[in-house]
Amino acid sequence: MTSINYSNRFDANFVRMVEEASEQRLSQCYQCGKCTAGCPCTFAYDYPVNQIMRLVQSGQKDTVLNCKAIWLCATCESCTARCPNNIDVARVIDVLRHMARREDRVAISEVKKFWDSFLKSVQTNGRLFETGVLAGYIAKTGRIFTDLDLGPRIAPKGKLSFRPHKVKGQAEIARIFERFNKGVIS
Repeated sequence: MTSINYSNRFDANFVRMVEEASEQRLSQCYQCGKCTAGCPCTFAYDYPVNQIMRLVQSGQKDTVLNCKAIWLCATCESCTARCPNNIDVARVIDVLRHMARREDRVAISEVKKFWDSFLKSVQTNGRLFETGVLAGYIAKTGRIFTDLDLGPRIAPKGKLSFRPHKVKGQAEIARIFERFNKGVIS
């Protein structure tokens, strides 16, 4: 884990934006650590969940949006379930990911490439098209042979369709992406 430097300038606007977008009162977090204790991904984080919450409270925008932890979060919501103050910590982390992505601050390039492929698939097809995501990710990363051995095991299960499924509500999905591109987080 990385040590925290609180000498950076307090960004009150950042705190306000996170609170508004997440609809959470960050000042209610008193650093009990239950979110971190229940997180199955903490071992891989540069900052544990409670420290991320403290960094946000302290207005440390650059540190938070540049950290790897927000991208490694599995959104399992253990942190939210354990919070004694009913703070939706997973939602806060999600808001931080959106903010970081808008500012092109994705700390792990493979995650950004995967997320770009995933979102492009949903935007284009109205839902996830697994084969399209896989093709997009391989094209962006050049990792052609990395998981090649999984193909023969997955194909017989019928999990990889070669054509996307048609969905209803394409217009509604398009509006979601329009809102996201305009900067409306929630």
